[in-house]
Amino acid sequence: MTATAVLPALEPVRRRLRRDAEEQAARLRAAAREQAAVIVRQAREDAAAELGRSAAEAAAAADAVTAAELARARDAARAAVLAAQREAYDELRLRVRDAVGSLPHQPGYDRLIQRITRLAEQAAGPGRQLESPPGGGVVAWSDGMLVDCSLARLADVAMAELGGAIRQLWAP
Repeated sequence: MTATAVLPALEPVRRRLRRDAEEQAARLRAAAREQAAVIVRQAREDAAAELGRSAAEAAAAADAVTAAELARARDAARAAVLAAQREAYDELRLRVRDAVGSLPHQPGYDRLIQRITRLAEQAAGPGRQLESPPGGGVVAWSDGMLVDCSLARLADVAMAELGGAIRQLWAP
């Protein structure tokens, strides 16, 4: 089976996983948005306080020193916001992986894994070998072809496809 034939064959799994990921993401998004808002709000407050302190100190110093202090304060504020965003993203990713990791214990997992396995076998082609990775899912491979349908990988793919929705968490 060629790579172009594999994509349509995996489409039902991708749709199912995307729908499941979107449903889980909707639940997690609310919690993540709330947590991200708290983290970002605190980072902004800390940054504002740092800017205030830096501005007061800069007013007493020479123009060159003032500009340098303000630039450092802006950099520190931006770094604090970026760190808060990264922390919130990492937390969301962990929650998505945990949720997907619980699928083997859910009703209907047997049907899902049979379908994923069938599609992975088709994608890997003749002479394929299969493995059930820790955490669930399936990995198939043959000469020159690796089809990673482990639940961890599928969770990462779902997170990547939700990129635009995740960026909305950072919007003020």
